[in-house]
Amino acid sequence: MSGSLKYQYVRVLTIAGSDSGGGAGIQADLKTMAALGCFGMSAITALTAQNTQGVTAIHSAPAEFLTQQIDAVMGDIGAHAVKIGMLHSVEIVGAVARAIDRHALPHVVLDPVMVSANGAQLIETPAVQALVRELFPRAAIITPNVDEAALLLGKPIKEVADLTPAALALLGLGAHAVLLKGGHLAGEEVHDLLVMPGNSNEPVLHEMRAKRIHSHNLHGAGCTLSSAIASHMALGLPLMQAVEAGLDYVRQALISGADVKTGEGVGPLNHGFAPSPLQKRPG
Repeated sequence: MSGSLKYQYVRVLTIAGSDSGGGAGIQADLKTMAALGCFGMSAITALTAQNTQGVTAIHSAPAEFLTQQIDAVMGDIGAHAVKIGMLHSVEIVGAVARAIDRHALPHVVLDPVMVSANGAQLIETPAVQALVRELFPRAAIITPNVDEAALLLGKPIKEVADLTPAALALLGLGAHAVLLKGGHLAGEEVHDLLVMPGNSNEPVLHEMRAKRIHSHNLHGAGCTLSSAIASHMALGLPLMQAVEAGLDYVRQALISGADVKTGEGVGPLNHGFAPSPLQKRPG
């Protein structure tokens, strides 16, 4: 029988918190990975009690148990890419950093989740600097929104003109590449900025613009985007093309879910608007 097993699924691991409401966190990650044809796996950093109206409780996983989850997955199944989301404490950040090194985790996409869409703080204050110190240098790309970037940099980002200096400053903190998401800025056009190292190690800026989608269902958009980027990298796309494909997936999921009511607050995206079959590659 073993001689006939010639293929592997394209596999993506999410290291993130659980959203009991199903719209964000590992639930959004796994839905995204499945929709894009990837086999998703999870290592849960924290449990949250939340719904479309907000987060009411957070229970952080012990760092040792998080380590056991990652080791169990990587020791048997392995991964072609990794998405990292909510990391609640310094201990959790350290456990993830050590796991990246121990398993040489590939194509790490770090979404520095700090505050929920409803304003709840999802990370302990000391963990913010640990995130920068331990994980920025280990990630292929970080994907903060402007509010998260402002918290990381200690200065507000109020308009499109602020995106470039902010993204360059994030590179200066040790990130290899930055996708700075401008969706929280005012205007009918959404500006996202990708900054990557160029051939001469000078940063190259790619500005992406799109018409704003007016929807009440935005919960989990950042989780979805980082998971989509990781999935596309696992499927073989280079970083810039993976970012573009990820942004397109999120836009289509937003459009497809804009007319649906889920709960009384900020609803989720439609992750399954056009699902793909699980993709295989030679084993």
